This record gives sequence, structure tokens and C-alpha cells, in this order.
Amino acid sequence: MPTVRDLVAFLEGLAPPALAEDWDNVGLLVGGRRRPVARVMTCLTLTPPTVAEAVEHKAELVVVHHPLPFQPVRRITTDTTAGAMLLELIAAGTAVYSAHTAFDSAAEGINQRLARGIGLRGVGSLVPGEGALGAGRAGWLEEPAPLSELAERVKAFLGIEQIAVVGDLQRGVRLMGVACGAADSLLRPAVDAGCDCLLLGEARFHTCLEAEAAGVGLLLPGHYASERFALEALADVLREQFPDVTIWPARRERDPLRWA
Repeated sequence: MPTVRDLVAFLEGLAPPALAEDWDNVGLLVGGRRRPVARVMTCLTLTPPTVAEAVEHKAELVVVHHPLPFQPVRRITTDTTAGAMLLELIAAGTAVYSAHTAFDSAAEGINQRLARGIGLRGVGSLVPGEGALGAGRAGWLEEPAPLSELAERVKAFLGIEQIAVVGDLQRGVRLMGVACGAADSLLRPAVDAGCDCLLLGEARFHTCLEAEAAGVGLLLPGHYASERFALEALADVLREQFPDVTIWPARRERDPLRWA
């Protein structure tokens, strides 16, 4: 039976921690490396429902995208939601691993999967880092397409019904940037790279105004939708590598945003 150490080694090979942003908190965040692992759950975020699912189904390891803890903490108590969740996981002996921005930028990470899923060609880093890796992705469409068609492609790939759009829906798109989650900082690199459109998980209001002024379309499917699909895919990757381990994406995870 593999151990937490074995799973961590594979995950670090898939998304090397060196790819993470300086402000991030990635790696094994809770638990011991020697513990045998028979059950693993992947999820986007640790919430009371996902923690309850992991504990109820006796997961020895949770592979979560968003780190918890994220910032340094002085105390862990049930006075806070984060503290209560950490104590529950620790009491159950459940380890927590997060790759976060390392997985965003990895060769087979979220942004690469997004770019490939919507049909971009010649995909490379939007912000070059070590070697060919870096933050965001950019690629070409084989045939230029209007922004409206790209919106439909994103919706189909992510399995969502709605998407926010900034820009003229008939605007032609040939070069497109991709950055999951909250990645407003990549608008300027996308403009400098000559992108006609940038797919972000979400964007602040003033980022939308900046994009509009710069003539760059934005496609905003939501933070959850832009990343959750990859944690489902990661469960498949882990199952292939560790066939004797029961691995599943959290079933109780939901986007907290609703449209009335």
C-alpha cells in the first residue's frame, strides 16, 4: 500500500513546487508522510461539506487545490471555520496536500488543460518562467472565430450554462490567453503579447474596464468552473498511477455562486 510520501512524490513530479508563486503555500500542509493511504479525495477547496465527506469516507489524504492553512496562523481553534476544519481533519488522521499555483502552471496543469480543451494551438506560457513553464497560457486558434463562439466553446468544455463576457461578441479572436481562477495580473502580459481575448476564472470590475479600453475581450466562467474540472481530471490521473487506491473527486463540492 502506498504512503502519503509516495502520493506527495508523484504530485510534486506532476506539479513541481518550484512553479508556485512566491506568496503561495504549497506542499504537504497537514499530516504525516509515513501513513499508508487506501483512500484519497480531490477537491477544489476545503469547506465544511468537503471536510465532512473526507472524514466520513475515511480518506487518508485530501488533495486540495486551494491551500488550508494559507496564511501563517497563531492558533488553531474551533472559534474559526478554518480552525474547526483543520482540527476535524487532524483528529481523523487525514493529511492535506495542495499544489495550487504550481498545478496552475504545470505542463499538464489547469491552464494547459483549459487551453487544450478549447482548441488552442501552439500553446505556450503567457508569462515565461523556468524553461518553457510559467504563469498562464497563450495559443492560436486554427481559424479566427468571434468572441461569441469562444464563449460557447468554454461553456461546452466546462459544462456550464452561463459565462460573463467583456467586449464585442462579434470581435474576431486569433490569439488567446488563458489563466484560471483570479488572475487579473495577467491582463497586462496578455495585452503585451497581442492577445485578442483572455479567459480568466474571474476578474475585478476595474480589470474589466482596463480590458475593454485595451480592446481585449474577456471570458469569465467563474473561479469555481475554471478550476474544479481539473481536480476531477486529477483524480483520474491518480487512479492510473495508484490503481490499488480508491480515489474520487469530492461529491459534495458546489460553486457558492448562484444566478437568480
